This record gives sequence, C-alpha cells and structure tokens, in this order.
Amino acid sequence: MAEDRTGQLAVMFVSERTGDDAEGYAIAAQAMDSLAAEQPGYRGIDSVSAGGLGITLSYWADEASAVAWRNHPEHAATREAGRGRWYKWYRLHVADITRSYSWIRE
Repeated sequence: MAEDRTGQLAVMFVSERTGDDAEGYAIAAQAMDSLAAEQPGYRGIDSVSAGGLGITLSYWADEASAVAWRNHPEHAATREAGRGRWYKWYRLHVADITRSYSWIRE
C-alpha cells in the first residue's frame, strides 16, 4: 500500500551492476535493507531492477537521518564493496518530497 511521503526526504540511487558476484550482492542488499529499516528516521524503500540497471528510492524523515545512514559504518563498508565489485557506476540524488499521492486499482 502506497503512503503519502510529503515532507520526507528521498534518496535516489541509480546504478548499473557489473554482474559479478550476484549471490554476494543479493546478500548485501538484503542486509542493507534490513539495517536501514532499523535506523531512526527511516520511512521506507522502493526498488526496481532490470538488465543490470537499478533504481532504489529510500525515504527519510529528514536530512539528518539520511546523513546518519550514509555515515553508518556497516553501510559505508558495503558501499565500498559495491564500488570494488558490484557496480559499474552509480548516481545518487537527494530531494525533498513536496507532493505525494497514489492510486491503486480496485
């Protein structure tokens, strides 16, 4: 079920994977999803991937929460592993959500 995310911060992670160590990537991704969900200010995540390209949106209560997640030691270590092994490139964008709505088919 979609949520109103107005007033939250969105961290947009767009990437292309190398295809190396798919099992290690899957384990790390699940661990990071679980760890992020335990952080103060975490509000949720949406993610999609196809053909090696991925888009992950994580939602945070505020800038301080997102920065604390960026600086979390386990997240930082996994990010470095990703740069060395799993990603060809990535882009990260941060934005305030000023309007949010959803529609669901009945």
